[in-house]
Amino acid sequence: MSKLNHIQIERRLDNIAIITINRAEVLNAINMDVIAELSHIIDIVSADDSIKVIITGKGERSFSAGVDIRYVINIDAIEAERYASSVHDMLNKIENLEKPVIGAINGYALGGGCEIALACDIRIASSNAKIGQTEVTIDIPPGWGAKELIFTGKMIKADEALGIGLINKLVDLDTKSDVVVMRSSSEQAKEGTRKFSTRMNKEDAPKLLNKKLLDECIKLGEEITKNSYNAVRISKMLINKGMDADIQTGLHLEIYGWALCFVHEDRQKMMSAFLNKGRSKK
Repeated sequence: MSKLNHIQIERRLDNIAIITINRAEVLNAINMDVIAELSHIIDIVSADDSIKVIITGKGERSFSAGVDIRYVINIDAIEAERYASSVHDMLNKIENLEKPVIGAINGYALGGGCEIALACDIRIASSNAKIGQTEVTIDIPPGWGAKELIFTGKMIKADEALGIGLINKLVDLDTKSDVVVMRSSSEQAKEGTRKFSTRMNKEDAPKLLNKKLLDECIKLGEEITKNSYNAVRISKMLINKGMDADIQTGLHLEIYGWALCFVHEDRQKMMSAFLNKGRSKK
């Protein structure tokens, strides 16, 4: 694939890759081209151990509104199976990527867009996000391994998604007092604030909110990159495999993952650096 029309990739700070679904004119809806290009990009970043991944949608209105209804309205059952299978393969690549994937949820994350977000390891949403498994409202079930909100088909707002643990963090703007508020699912009772140096107006707010969302995701990505790539990679593998195993199998996997880290050169270097740092403080 020589040219990407619907997916953009941008490197930040040398170790963060931002992958953007680029169909803002249709709320970043997913067709076969998006599936193929996103799958291709995941293959590319998979081969580069130095980077962590952020997935988002173009513009301020939508992460992804899900299936491109203009395409699927006229396809038959065989094509529908091919379409859903292609997305399954792509979602599996995201979920099993040997590095953390952060979903920056800006605006709508519906149907397949919600499922892409769920395939990410960590989800951070802007306050204008609306999340849902809305397929049943157009006479189809979720076809891509959906996990929540299926039967009602309703959309929920970002603060409700935070409350039920569907997202990990929420980025909010208070346009009246020019304050950014950060809330996490583990610290909902605590709120941090920071004043802006310039006054916001109503027109600037969506772009500023989206920028703060990406800044927060990049900050988290940088924090993760400070740790051992090997240990993070093995930890993700153990979590994914352990969820589908019984407790004894999961514990054995944990032991093997622990032991595997002892054959990697990073382990001894980082342990020595930790000991030396402790000695220097005495």
